[in-house]
Amino acid sequence: MLHLAVLHSRKLCIYSVSGTLGNVEHGNQYQIKLMYEHNLQRTACNMTYGPFGGVKGRDLICIQSMDGMLMVFEQESYAFGRFLPGSLLPGPLAYSSRTDSFITVSSCQQVESYKYQVLAFATDADKRQETEQQKLGSGKRLVVDWTLNIGEQALDICIVSFNQSASSVFVLGERNFFCLKDNGQIRFMKKLDCSPSCFLPYCSVSEGTVNTLIGNHNNMLHIYQDVTLKWATQLPHVPVAVRVGCLHDLKGVIVTLSDDGHLQCSYLGTDPSLFQAPKVESRELNYDELDTELKELQKIIKDVNKSQGVWPMTEREDDLKISAMVSSNFDSVSQATDVEVGTDLVPSVTVKITLQNQVALQKIKLSVYVQPPLVLTCDQFTFEFMAPEMTRTVGFSVYLKGSYTPPELEGNAVVSYSRPTDRNPDGIPRVTQCKFRLPLKLVCLPGQPSKTASHKLTIETNKSPVSLLSLFPGFASQSEDDQVNVMGFHFLGGSRVTLLASKTSQRYRIQSEQFEDLWLITNELIIRLQEYFEKQGIKDFACSFSGSMPLQEYFELIDHHFEFRINGEKLEELLSERAVQFRAIQRRLLTRFKDKTPAPLQHLDTLLDGTYKQVIALADAVEENQDNLFQSFTRLKSATHLVILLIGLWQKLSADQMAILEAAFLPLQQDTPELGWEETVDAAISHLLKTCLSKNSKEQALNLSSQLSMPKDTSRLKKHITLLCDRLAKGGRLCLSTDAVAPQTMVMPGGCATIPESDLEERSMEQDSTELFTNHKHLIVETPRAEVSPLQGVSE
Repeated sequence: MLHLAVLHSRKLCIYSVSGTLGNVEHGNQYQIKLMYEHNLQRTACNMTYGPFGGVKGRDLICIQSMDGMLMVFEQESYAFGRFLPGSLLPGPLAYSSRTDSFITVSSCQQVESYKYQVLAFATDADKRQETEQQKLGSGKRLVVDWTLNIGEQALDICIVSFNQSASSVFVLGERNFFCLKDNGQIRFMKKLDCSPSCFLPYCSVSEGTVNTLIGNHNNMLHIYQDVTLKWATQLPHVPVAVRVGCLHDLKGVIVTLSDDGHLQCSYLGTDPSLFQAPKVESRELNYDELDTELKELQKIIKDVNKSQGVWPMTEREDDLKISAMVSSNFDSVSQATDVEVGTDLVPSVTVKITLQNQVALQKIKLSVYVQPPLVLTCDQFTFEFMAPEMTRTVGFSVYLKGSYTPPELEGNAVVSYSRPTDRNPDGIPRVTQCKFRLPLKLVCLPGQPSKTASHKLTIETNKSPVSLLSLFPGFASQSEDDQVNVMGFHFLGGSRVTLLASKTSQRYRIQSEQFEDLWLITNELIIRLQEYFEKQGIKDFACSFSGSMPLQEYFELIDHHFEFRINGEKLEELLSERAVQFRAIQRRLLTRFKDKTPAPLQHLDTLLDGTYKQVIALADAVEENQDNLFQSFTRLKSATHLVILLIGLWQKLSADQMAILEAAFLPLQQDTPELGWEETVDAAISHLLKTCLSKNSKEQALNLSSQLSMPKDTSRLKKHITLLCDRLAKGGRLCLSTDAVAPQTMVMPGGCATIPESDLEERSMEQDSTELFTNHKHLIVETPRAEVSPLQGVSE
């Protein structure tokens, strides 16, 4: 049976090793089980094993202590211990089964051999002091069998016997390598050029010779055949141990271990390639036959393209049509359950999704998503199979659950399905989607207009003003003819927004107590104005914004969101510390309870109860902070949408430029501790400033950070946002190519002060000197991956 002996400094453990055949590709499984152990009275240095005394069928273990004592163990029992004469420091120890003797190197720098029989019958180590006083009057004296002075300390000893007739003792010194006979005579020695670190003798292909692997401190591995150097190779580390094994039927794998624990399996040399390419028969080309063959192949390709292949050659948009219809009226019985809104009346609206397929489809899965705190009564629908010319309709309700405003009223329905073909019965995966817009009245009620507000913005148009009654018919009564230019909105979360339309000029003013609450009404106003003029047949309608950019209000929301992230890290760190303390107290209490003689608790129970209450309180605080962080991120997204819209109206950006701006400012649907909004947006804006909005080639050469990590504060992000608005104001345009640097010559609109230009990384700016904007969507910023160095094998 296979057993494993492990020597600790004060303990010897014997384990049994058993294996079971593996049923998966991971291979066989092996387990070790502790059979027995010996607690040592002396600090151990090394050990060896073998059939001491010629015993058959089992091995004995000999351990050398740090003070030169040899301890022999016969399985579970301790046999005897003997002190080596004149021992100062322990040396390497090996056992020779041919001569039944132990071979070591003493502090006198000489190789010594002790017979096992002499050790067994010598004076017991426990009686050494008595025998010295009695002048060795009892017992036998420990006599060395033979010695050989090598003049240096040894690193390792290895005894090799590849046949029954010859046995060799290999000793690795600090400067030389020795090969000795059984009686201590030198067979040969080799002076080494470098300081060795480990060695391994193994059998040779030549009769009567021995190959030896010797590693040294110059990261080299030398292979000797007796005293002749046959091979030298470079290693990536200094080997402290070397072995040769067979791994996965690959023979001769050299396994080395470094001093810091790295294990490397290397293969020496290369396998020869026995393949030889046959000679090509040279013949003249018949171009007529080639033309005929080419036409036949083209005909086959054309026929395959006409029929259904593994992948359809033409996109067919009519495979599955998806459409969404939002009910114009609220549900008669509201589906809102478990709402957190302060009012009793929380309406819900029904949305119906219709799927129409022209061909047979399978594995259809419909997923619906709306912006929180809007929730759905059901967001997943699955159909196993849909026959051709079939229509499926599903319905669900949407309502507002939280006490704050969602950043968007737009929902998205995505359908994934598989379309079977002749050559692919499992189906080709396809995806299609459609978007739907929820009514404003789902999150907003008519309210009383307010004349004063903390935050105001004005949208200018190029057409005559439109009555708010015709734009928002559900938020004003027909009798209020004198108040159609003023309208109030009351969100279910509690905030109020007022909309005013000028009677003389072509302007609309939106005002509110909260900056982020302006977004939904402003966006809804622009969308309804566009729809109104489209119905009138007017195509040149345009909106603009010429006021000052509300960057300070936007920066306050960024700081508020970042503060919750900082608090979350602090709370989680405190919770981790209290959890460690709680487990430590539990271990102390468990030890006290298991003790046969109970000791006083010393108020450990009081400390455990107090720590438990702290853990619960910190966990509640972490959950509350996470809820606040989520709400803050939702408000930040609303404000970001508003800033993007204002920048687009301010600089009259195209749809492509707006998409780039949205990608830079809103790259995340959800904030996570590993990847937050601040560092992601900062990397995206820095990329824009470095490429399409750069002043010169120097800025384009700046290296961005290779890792996204949580910043210490938001000053860098706010500086980059302000700089981006400044570059846009001076004529910069957003694009994904860096062919040309945008000209910086554009007249600043009113309310926007110029910002002095300097280096991108070192320029500090006063935040209250500029009032500008920002935008959103998904800009992909490439960051270099962490470099992983490949495992280097042995080179020739």
